Amino acid sequence: MSAQLDRLKKRADFLRVAGLRRKWAAPGLILQAAPCPTKDPQADSLRVGFTVSKKVGNSVCRNRARRRLRAAVAEIFPSRATPGLDYVVIGRRETLDRPYSLLLQDLATALKRLGALRVEPAATAPAAQGEK
Repeated sequence: MSAQLDRLKKRADFLRVAGLRRKWAAPGLILQAAPCPTKDPQADSLRVGFTVSKKVGNSVCRNRARRRLRAAVAEIFPSRATPGLDYVVIGRRETLDRPYSLLLQDLATALKRLGALRVEPAATAPAAQGEK
């Protein structure tokens, strides 16, 4: 089951997610998470925002870091992130030079540490069938 990725664009959403102080810092990125503010969040919708500060470098470097983060999120989040949460991914200086496979690993670890890693009931079903 994959979820639809939507974008956080308003500053108020970024501040709300940061205000809950639920975050995990990995070498390649920082991931923040907060519950969706709507009373009836869509079951398969994920909202993600990206930010990279000027500490990372000039505009070329910041845009490259943002593109790498968007690609990593597009690969990991649809199948592994818990719906009903808003996420903010913050780029770091290491985002630029970190190997892509380690960036993916950082993102998966951050999801796990925040308790936002989706639990797949189908993953336990084959093990139960093998015991018969």
